[in-house]
This record gives sequence, structure tokens and C-alpha cells, in this order.
Amino acid sequence: MEEKKLDTSSIIGIVLIGILMVIMFYTQSQDEEKAVTETKTEQVEKANKEVVTDANKEAKEETINFADSTEVAKYQQSLGAFAYSATLPSASNDFTELSNDKLYLKISNKGGQIVEARLKEFSTYDSVPVYLIKDGNASFGIDFTTADNRTLNTKELYFEPTTSSNGNAQVVSMKLKTSNNTYLEYRYELKPDDYLVDFTVRSQGLNGAFNTSKPVTLDWSLNGIRHAKSASYENRYTRLTYNHEDGKISKLSQSGDDEEVEENIKWLSFRQHFFSSILVSDTPFKTGELTSKNLIGKDVKDVDVEFLKAYAAELPLELSGGELNYNMHMYYGPTDYKVLNDYKDLGIVDSMPTGWGIFGVINRWIIIPLFNFLMSFLPAGFAIIALTILVKLVLSPVQYKQFVSQAKMKVLRPEMNEINEKYENEPMKKQQETMALYRKAGVNPMSGCLPAVLQMPVFYALFTFFPTAFVLRQKSFLWADDLSSYDAIVKLPFDIPFYGSHVSLFPILASVAIFIYMQMTSAQSMQQQQQPGMPNMKFILYLSPVMMLIFFNNYASGLSLYYFVSNTITIFIMLAIKKFIIDEDKIHAKIQENKKKPKKEGKFQQRLKQMMEQAEAQQKGKKK
Repeated sequence: MEEKKLDTSSIIGIVLIGILMVIMFYTQSQDEEKAVTETKTEQVEKANKEVVTDANKEAKEETINFADSTEVAKYQQSLGAFAYSATLPSASNDFTELSNDKLYLKISNKGGQIVEARLKEFSTYDSVPVYLIKDGNASFGIDFTTADNRTLNTKELYFEPTTSSNGNAQVVSMKLKTSNNTYLEYRYELKPDDYLVDFTVRSQGLNGAFNTSKPVTLDWSLNGIRHAKSASYENRYTRLTYNHEDGKISKLSQSGDDEEVEENIKWLSFRQHFFSSILVSDTPFKTGELTSKNLIGKDVKDVDVEFLKAYAAELPLELSGGELNYNMHMYYGPTDYKVLNDYKDLGIVDSMPTGWGIFGVINRWIIIPLFNFLMSFLPAGFAIIALTILVKLVLSPVQYKQFVSQAKMKVLRPEMNEINEKYENEPMKKQQETMALYRKAGVNPMSGCLPAVLQMPVFYALFTFFPTAFVLRQKSFLWADDLSSYDAIVKLPFDIPFYGSHVSLFPILASVAIFIYMQMTSAQSMQQQQQPGMPNMKFILYLSPVMMLIFFNNYASGLSLYYFVSNTITIFIMLAIKKFIIDEDKIHAKIQENKKKPKKEGKFQQRLKQMMEQAEAQQKGKKK
């Protein structure tokens, strides 16, 4: 289990933002699937027609048939009290449909479970409808033991369907009968224009049918269907997330296999990056065994990937008076903060990754509302540019202080070099003299670091926001056909480790901008004599753009666009400040005036000076 905290990827992101304003991330690109031969509109229409055709075919499937009466008797005997369900006309593989403008569901008589869930408004990267459940990738059933010790699972038994309405809502009732008036019921209710299905599990007259000494368990499993052109990138954001222990949000492993036994589970989400299948219970499950298995091998190519992760949950149900009665909800829809937030009473918005701690707060209360507002009247690419400009304006006072601090340090550089040369073999003395210079000049070397630290939460929040922003999915800008995925301009005939088999342009532009920015900010540092134990600034200068180029080649192009625009704006701001705002001669004159003024040392400075002098004395004593 991974609770809602900084994971390995987050730690890598924060460290590199602080150093380079760029986050490193691991990935290995994989080949794209074959080019689409039909247009998006034609394929969607074709797929929708096939759905209707398939539905008509499946409706004609056969009922249960046995060779003779002996086999019928054996089958009914194996079911005990539930043999009654096998004698009804509904004991077939027929299905019942639930549908509105957003969601299509197909519910099978066998198991009474949803065997197909299709989102009507969306298509995959290869222009076919988005399915969350299809062709047996999911299973939903209740495992129980009968009073005469027969172990059964509802997914293998036949339910009797009835349809009705509740106001504007469509209702499907699936009943697993032991007699005409005793049954286990699954009740599905779908409202218009909604992704949420109200789901009830209840029994009537079965208080003597269950073996109350044995557990009654809800088994739910699902293999996440691949929807994006980069399976490895999509898989990175495909995770089992759940709410347990009175509001704690936890996740199973992002990259490997994982399993946990948890308590007091309110909801669990089988998340697939941009789409989710979520089960919510009004009565929290007291315990639950949750499992997530990674289905993508390291050497598997994108073209071979059909499923991302295999999810499973075993959730014990409690009997009340020998009967079952659970009110639940099923969500089949986009992992979109705006949509999920409409179900505030269920709390499923927390299933979407918005970042840990302060990063999540910034995203939820500032970035997401602001970007949704910009997207309401701007195309996606221009909305990213507008967001970048607004972020720069908000951070401009902090960045101005940083630039002024850099200018002051540059003015002091000649005197610092003199100190370095004079006390080359006396590091402690050199440190004392350097601090004395800072104190006399009224310069705080940490004032340049503080603005960078203050900007980190915003940069990391944006790093978390762009890859999970549903509003960017399949939105184009310039040469990028999907800002939520990579923007390949060239497909390579071979695969480069860590880089991939394609060339994305936005990461190249962002790398060039970062190189120029770092060259401008690091020029002074590289002029300084390299100190022992200090990082090689020239090495970092070249490493940063290379890392950006490699690791962002497979990342969301919207994020690379943001970094490119952000660093380009920063470069022009620095040039403008240097040319029109900051006067280094005035700064130098002010520093010289500060040096003439008597400086009274504070208690902390006196204490620090004493410690340094003691350390120097001890060092000299050791040399003797």
C-alpha cells in the first residue's frame, strides 16, 4: 500500500525542480500501433453500429440445454435452493440494456452483472469507443455458502430481469430466485446525463438460505483496457486507489504488483489514467483484500499491449437478520476533477491524483479552476500559454528579488575572488572573510535561494497537473495532435533506450530554452573558482537539457509546452531587468556605502563566529 504521500516519482520531481526547474522521470518509450486507416468520425460511427449489431446477435443466444434429464437433475442438485433460478426462461445469456447520453451498460442474465460499459462521448487514440468493460475483462459476483454447505458464486447463476422507471431514471432489477417470492436482487438505477449508477444488493426471504458461519464475499475484478497510444505512459497513472479508515486515501503500487488487506473501505477506484471504474458503498466494508498486478512487461511493445493492470477486490459483506442489504454506487466515467467533484457527497474526487499536501491544495483551489476558466474560451494550447503568463505574473515579485540577489552577488564577485586567492589554503579563514564581506555589504547569499524555494510548490503542482488534466486529452495544438500525450514529429526505425522510437519537438524546444536560461544564470558561478565538494556547474549546465530531452520525450506535450513557454518568458524577463531595471553601478555604489557603515553583530553571528574560530584553532592544533 502507498498512502497519499510523496512516492519515488514525486521525490525525484521535487529534487530536480529545485535544482533545474525540470523534473526527471523514468520511462521507456515503445512503438506506436499501426497508422489509423479510417477517419475518427467514420470509425466511431462504424463501432457504434457494430454495438447494435452485436447486441441483436447476442440476444438470440441459447438457454441452458442438457443432453438428458439426468444431467438436468445433477445441475439442479448442485445448486440446492438456488436450482429454481435455472428452471426459469431467463436462464440464458440474454442481456438487458441501460443507457443515457453519456453511458451505455449491458447487463447479463448470467451473474446479473455488467458485461459491457461504454462511454459514448469519448474515443481511444485509434478512434474507437472507450470501453471500461468488454469481452470478459471484468467480473462481479457474490461468493457464499448455502445452509446445506454448497459454495456458490452469483456470477455463475442466472438472474431474472425486469425493467421499470423511477421518475426520469431507468431501473433494471436482476433477481436470483429460490422461489417466486424469495430472491437475491441486484438493482441498477441510471439517471439521465449521468455517469453514476445507483446499485443495491439486497435479499428477500433468504434468511435461512445462507450459512451464517461462512463469509459472504463480494468479488470484483477488472483488467484495465489500454486507451492511449503510449501504453507505458498511460500505465504510470493507472492505479488502484481507495478511501479507508475514515477518510484516508491510499494507493497500491504504481509500477509493480501489490496487495493489501484494509479496514473500513468506503470506496475503491480501478483507475485507468483518464477513465475510472469506482465502487462506493454507503455502508463501508469492514475489511477488504485489494490486489493490483502489472500486466506490461519491460520488453513489451505498445502494439502488443491490450491491458495495463489487473485489479481485484474481495470485500466481505455482513448479513443483517440473515439478509443482505447494501446501498452502493458505481461510477463509470472520466477521471476528470470537474466531473468527479460533482459527486462531493461520495468523496470520489479524491481518487484523482492532484498532488500531495500543499501541491494538491494549489492544484485544487488555484490551477484547476483557473485552467478550466481559460479553457472555456481559449483553445487548449493558448490556454496553457495564458496559464504560464499568469503564473509568471504572480511569481514576478519573487523572481525579481532573485534576479536582484544575483546582480548583487555578481558585483561582489571580484572581491570574493580576492578572498579566495588570499586564503586559498585556509578554508576556515576564507569562510570568515567571505561572511564578513557579505555582512558589510548588506548582502544575504541565501536571499537568492529563498525565491527559488518559494516557487517550487507551484512548479511541482503544475508538474502533477498537466499529465492528469483530462481537459487536455485529445486536444491539439500546432503539430501536437494530443496535448496529453507525446508530440512525435519523426518516427524512428529503431528504439533508443530511455528515449524511445520517436522524436518529440516540444521537449527539444524546452531543452534549448532551459540551456539558455541556465547559461545565463550559471555564467557567474562558473567564473568562480571551483570549490572542493561543490557541484560542477558546467556539467549541470549540459546535464539539465539532456535530461529534459530524454525523459520528456514520452511525456505529455502540454507539460513540455509549459516549460518551453515558461523558460522563454523568464529569459526575456531577465534580459529586460538587466537592461532596463537593474543598474549594477548603482548596486555597487550602494554596497560600498553599506560597507562603510558600522555593522553591529547579532548574537547568532557572534556565536557563529566563535564556533568558526574554535574550529580553526582546533584544526591548527592538529597540524602541530
